This record gives sequence, structure tokens and C-alpha cells, in this order.
Amino acid sequence: MEQIRVMVVDDSVVVRKIVTDVLSEDPMITVVGTAPNGRLAVAKLEQLKPDLVTMDIEMPEMNGIEAVRAIRSRAGGQTYSRVPIIMFSTLTERGASATLDALSAGANEYVTKPANVGSVAQSMESVRQQLIPKIKALTGRPQTSGPAAAAVAAPVAVRPPVARTRAPKEPAVLVIGSSTGGPEALTKVLPLLPASLPVPVLLVQHMPPVFTRQFAQRLDRLCPLTVVEAGDGTPLAPGTVHIAPGDFHLTVGTSGASKRTALNQAPPENFCRPAVDVLFRSVVAAYDGAVLGVVLTGMGSDGRVGAGQIRDAGGTVVAQDQATSVVWGMPGAVTQAGFADEVLPLGRIAEAIVRLLPTPRPAASFAAARAAAPMGGRR
Repeated sequence: MEQIRVMVVDDSVVVRKIVTDVLSEDPMITVVGTAPNGRLAVAKLEQLKPDLVTMDIEMPEMNGIEAVRAIRSRAGGQTYSRVPIIMFSTLTERGASATLDALSAGANEYVTKPANVGSVAQSMESVRQQLIPKIKALTGRPQTSGPAAAAVAAPVAVRPPVARTRAPKEPAVLVIGSSTGGPEALTKVLPLLPASLPVPVLLVQHMPPVFTRQFAQRLDRLCPLTVVEAGDGTPLAPGTVHIAPGDFHLTVGTSGASKRTALNQAPPENFCRPAVDVLFRSVVAAYDGAVLGVVLTGMGSDGRVGAGQIRDAGGTVVAQDQATSVVWGMPGAVTQAGFADEVLPLGRIAEAIVRLLPTPRPAASFAAARAAAPMGGRR
């Protein structure tokens, strides 16, 4: 297998060296060049022919967000307009906001810069653990027409769902799990759901603290639904989306007939906190299996076990298809295990949710919502 060609873009000489040294240690990766700002990065795309770009956010002449927009608008050449881009962000309010802007502009993923780690060796280890798996996830699939196909996997046969032993239950709650590519996917699904949604919504998007709060605020501005970062002990009500806060598992607790959010910092599952499996397992118990689970794009397999538990208990599971996923790890794991009742392209997920919930809206109303919804993400 050919090495993954990476271009490193950062205005800091120290950061460029750390990232270059870390990546060069991996036999599957080669750093083909660097750039100190976005303008030079865009200019070098055709020359360096990278399979992936790591991009700093704050840089002179052209910052990372502007560079992402330029690349996606094909200013860097049509062949490389869809090259995967991973943003390098600081774990601050400003860094989170800029990163979300970059994802909206078309970046695929992000990692956080090491902070207060104390040594170059620790900084390198932090970069190694975060960056290399994401590079491989975004580029590790066969290419069919050059770098533009790096985020498109070779088709995999979809396994039919495992046969049910009972009729599916009418959902009383909607749960969603996503990771890599999830922020963009969610901005294309949640705005199409009506404020009159008859069930509460709980969502795990793999994100660090600070990021989840800002992401919830952005989604709330886009959606008819109310979107909040989940608190501890909040009563669940229809029409509200609760997003698991970074570094906390989100679960559901029951007190009599009342159901409330609950947060904990139990050990990570699937290397994640929050974890999709933790949420799915919890809602199966709280709602006696009357659950609609949706698994969107993301690396890894978080959500596979929980999706199986949802189906075993009488719930329904929908997974995003391979062609529209940035990384078909999580939905692919669910699908290949036979736990997905439906495997759908991203553009049909919202309609399926409305159809599968107790009181779907009229088709004309759904079509109107689709027409009015904002179109975020890559072009």
C-alpha cells in the first residue's frame, strides 16, 4: 500500500516540526511538504499532491478557515478541491468557535493542540494519539480517481438486518450517535426535524469540552427544535435535543414516570467519553426498548453494541450509508453486524426519523422544511 502523503500547514516552526516528526515516524505516512500560511498551502496543492492536509487556524496572510474555503472552491485546483483537511485547534472558546467555522467551511475533522503538557515528548505523544488515527481513517480506503476519492470508500455489501423475534415498538425517544464528519451531518439532519417532534432527543457527538457547548448553541440557531448542551437532572420533554457535554457520558435516569438526563465520568468506552454505547444502553433500560437509534458518520465502532441492544429490546436502528459518510466506521460497524433496520444516505435520514416516529408530519410540510433548511458543510 502506498504511503499517505500529508502536507502540514502551520505558521509555527515548532509546531510544524513536532507534527512532521510525529508523522514521519509512522511507516504508512510521509510528509510531502509544509506551508506557513493558507495562501502558500493552496498554491502548493497541485505541486505536492497530498492525500491529506493538516491545517492551523490562526495564520498570517490567509488563515485556516479562509484556506479551507479556497480549497473547497477549487482555488487549489479541481483535483484537490475535496482533499481531506484536519484542523489543528486550541481547546479554548475562541478555538472551538473557529474550528466549528472551519468544519462548516468544509474541513473534515480536527485535533486539539497540546496545552500545558510540559515537554516536547508529551506534546509529540498527544499529537500522535490524536492525529495519526484520524489521518488513516480519512485516507485509508481505496482511491478510485486520485486524491478527490480519498474520502470515498470502496463499496461494501450491506448485510441484511438480523431477523426480529417481535414487532418493533413505537419509539418514545430518539438517540443519535456520530463522530468524524458528524458536525456537518447533524447540520443537515436536525434542521429538518419539526419543533413539534413528539419525543425527546439525546445525542452523542465525539467532541471535547467547550466544543459541545458552542456546537449546541449553533445547532439551536439552525433548528426548529430546541438544542442544548445536556445538564445533569434535566427533565426530558419532546422537541428538545440534549447534546452530551465533552468528557461526560450522557445517560437517562428514571424517577417514577419522570425521565431526566444524567451525567457521569465513568471510564471511557470505545476510547470515548462521551460514548454512544453508554447512551444507547441507558435509553434501552429507561424506555424499555421503545427507542429509535440513529448512527451517523464516524471512525471506530462506538454505537455498534448499543445498536444491537436497541434492536434486541424491540427498538429500531437507522444507519448512514457508506457513500455519504466521511468515515463509515461507526455506521459501518452497525450495518455489518446486522443491527441496522435501514441504511440510508444522509439526505434521507431526517425523513426516515419523521416517518418512524409516532406522529410524522405531512410530506408537504417536510418538503418545505427541507427547502428552507440551511446547507452547511462542503460544496
